[in-house]
Amino acid sequence: MCQLHCGLGMEGHSVKNLLDIKLMEINKLEDLNNLRTAPQLSQRQEKKLLVEIEANIFNADWITIGIMAPSDNKAIEALGSISRKYSSIKFGNLDSLHANGGVFLKANQKTSNVFVRSENGLGEGILITCQYDEGAKESDTFGPLPLDFFT
Repeated sequence: MCQLHCGLGMEGHSVKNLLDIKLMEINKLEDLNNLRTAPQLSQRQEKKLLVEIEANIFNADWITIGIMAPSDNKAIEALGSISRKYSSIKFGNLDSLHANGGVFLKANQKTSNVFVRSENGLGEGILITCQYDEGAKESDTFGPLPLDFFT
C-alpha cells in the first residue's frame, strides 16, 4: 500500500482540493453555483441537469448565455450546440467573432447580439441566465455547465 506524505506546503492543499473536486456530488443545478469551472459529469448527472435547465429555459422569457472557453472557436462551437438543440435560440454573425487566447463570449437571445472578448484566468463552461420581462421575476444564472453539455 502506498502512502502519500506531504508537509504543510501547497502540495498538501493541492492534493486535498483535487480530491474534493473529484468527490463532489452534483445532483442539481444549484450545486454548480460556487464552481469556477465546469465539472466532469456522468451521464446520469447530465440527464438530470438537462431536465432541470430545460424547465428553467422554457419558463423564461429569454436567456443570455455566457461561455468561458480556452479559444473563440470552442466558445462559438458551444454556442452553436445550444442553437442546434433549441430552434428558438438563434444567433447571427458568428463568423465575424474573434478573440485571442482564453475568451468570454456573451450572447443575448432577445437581441441576437453576440460579443466575445479575450480574458485569461477564467474557468471553462457555459453559464445560462434566464431572463424575465420587467417585474415578472428576478433573473437566475445556472452553471458552469461543460462546454459540450448541449451536444
